[in-house]
Amino acid sequence: MVNRSQNVYIIAEAGVNHNGSLDLAKKLIDVAAEAGADAVKFQTFKADNLVRKNASKAEYQTRTTDASESQYAMIKKLELDEEDHQILIQHCDHRGIQFLSTPFDFDSVDLLVHKFNVKQLKISSGEITNAPLLLKAARSSKPIILSTGMSTLGEVEQALAVLAFGYTEPDSMPSIEAFHFAYCSVEGQQALRQNVVLLHCTTEYPAPFEDVNLRAMDTLATAFGLPVGFSDHTSGIAVPIAAVARGAVVIEKHFTLDRNLPGPDHKASLEPDELKDMVRSIRQVEAALGSPLKTPAPSELKNISVARKSLVAARTIREGEIFTTENLTVKRPGDGISPMYYWEWLGKTAEKNYEADEKVRR
Repeated sequence: MVNRSQNVYIIAEAGVNHNGSLDLAKKLIDVAAEAGADAVKFQTFKADNLVRKNASKAEYQTRTTDASESQYAMIKKLELDEEDHQILIQHCDHRGIQFLSTPFDFDSVDLLVHKFNVKQLKISSGEITNAPLLLKAARSSKPIILSTGMSTLGEVEQALAVLAFGYTEPDSMPSIEAFHFAYCSVEGQQALRQNVVLLHCTTEYPAPFEDVNLRAMDTLATAFGLPVGFSDHTSGIAVPIAAVARGAVVIEKHFTLDRNLPGPDHKASLEPDELKDMVRSIRQVEAALGSPLKTPAPSELKNISVARKSLVAARTIREGEIFTTENLTVKRPGDGISPMYYWEWLGKTAEKNYEADEKVRR
């Protein structure tokens, strides 16, 4: 579960890359656990509740699957039933990684919340205008990670208003006015801060780098005062690493066992070694972020005297001689008088003899 005071929460997005195979799904869990991800995420849905029979596919789906097949037929083969969920959750427990899933309908929310008591819910970008589902999710009282792909700032605010109402008004009749009132209330804002993480996202597979707009993470954080992460659909691992450097508290990334497998999302997913590289790089970056204080790091202290310089005699100097730019210079090591005092020494009288390269002393 996301802990905002600890490390970046890394979600390895298995999604539907199990291709309807329980064995493949378990292998994906193994890969995510071995990579060091915090959670592995699947998708929970019933095709009959999710899509009309004649709904067309997205452009990227027609490129990676049978173009003549309907969206309904494609996703029907990718459903995970209750028993599948039980097996996968148990396998996650065995591998020490959190099970996470995105529900797409009321039945799926009930399954995840009431049957399996998941710790949190992930809501996809496509559901950000699905007020009934948002309300259902919030009234489960579970924390929510909300992706914001394809959204305007106003649409994100409307979605948050529904969530605020759901968290604070478990029995009241929903309405646009009630959502607005809940969002503007102290209780509603507090509920959002306690329960919601926003994910910036570009909903294209793969997403063009020029469409990512990582700076929008800052806009979301400023506008709503909520922790912000990044759900990545670009190729490679550079962008999620950059997102961590910009302050992302959650990273979500699709992965697969093999990009050449059939299915809608494999082509835009990381393979196992790439997932490991991403997790390792994120951990290195968050360690490097450190403190905002500009002070010498403990590892630097031993190098200060070696790298810095001191005031030294440029040539032999006799007692009573005046220090000048010709006989006073600056050289390593920095275990003597700092060169910051160079000008204060010019014009002073030497109180002892100095050999060339000898440190001057007070």
